[in-house]
Amino acid sequence: MFYHIKELQHPAKPECPDPVYAKKLQEVLGGQFGEISVALQYLFQGWSFRGDEKYRDLLMDTGTEELAHVEMLATMIARLLDGAPVGDLEDAAKDPVIGAILGGMNPQHAIVSGLGAMPADSVGNPWTASYINASGNLLADFRMNLTYESQGRLQAVRLYEMTNDRGVKDMLSWLIARDTMHQNMWKAAIAELEAQENIVVPSTFPRHLEKQEVSYTFFNLSRGEESSRGRWASGPSMDSMGQFQYVAQPVPFGRKPKLKPAPPYMHNTMLPGHHHHIPPHLT
Repeated sequence: MFYHIKELQHPAKPECPDPVYAKKLQEVLGGQFGEISVALQYLFQGWSFRGDEKYRDLLMDTGTEELAHVEMLATMIARLLDGAPVGDLEDAAKDPVIGAILGGMNPQHAIVSGLGAMPADSVGNPWTASYINASGNLLADFRMNLTYESQGRLQAVRLYEMTNDRGVKDMLSWLIARDTMHQNMWKAAIAELEAQENIVVPSTFPRHLEKQEVSYTFFNLSRGEESSRGRWASGPSMDSMGQFQYVAQPVPFGRKPKLKPAPPYMHNTMLPGHHHHIPPHLT
């Protein structure tokens, strides 16, 4: 059960409207790494989890907070669109400043959403559920969550640098701080799971069933050998179950593939030396 509290988690009020910036702010609302994505990703991970209640609670707490961030951003975008000159566009565009604003704002904010936020990114791509990752394996999912929080914080910081509006900066400062907490939080949860399961996902697959002779081998498959200087090229593996090896000139393990010709009814391109029998009724 969810309850909606009418007060915002943090104020979301700009000093003045800015429809061009409203378009930019859509990215951290409806983009791949935006608040809609993380809210639903965490909630679906929580709803589907079949294990320790503390992890389910962690996911539900955080997913619910991200819904609050969706509301903050939607409110901010709507306020940035206040007074947007979308009435008589021809007259408004005679003013060079207004014309520039009209050219830079998202026309769908006027045509589709009636000066409101949209579930879309900054260039109008609609939000899609394919952004959500919920595999049932918490270590895999928490690593993805850490990636999403890292990308989200990066985008929020870039947006912070794109405005001088103190109200917008104040809200973004809050969201950036919460992303700091969430990155630390997922990192802590990952470390806890890795201590229980080790680092390779899934930990339950029998290791003798994988080709262990290449489990810790790095193949140099680009020009130069700069990659040999990395931690991944020598020494004990990160899971402490092997030794990294660097292969400077890897050789193929398999032969060149050769496929059989397709049957005639596929109507593929005929290769030299292969003459398909053509049924009489087709000649």
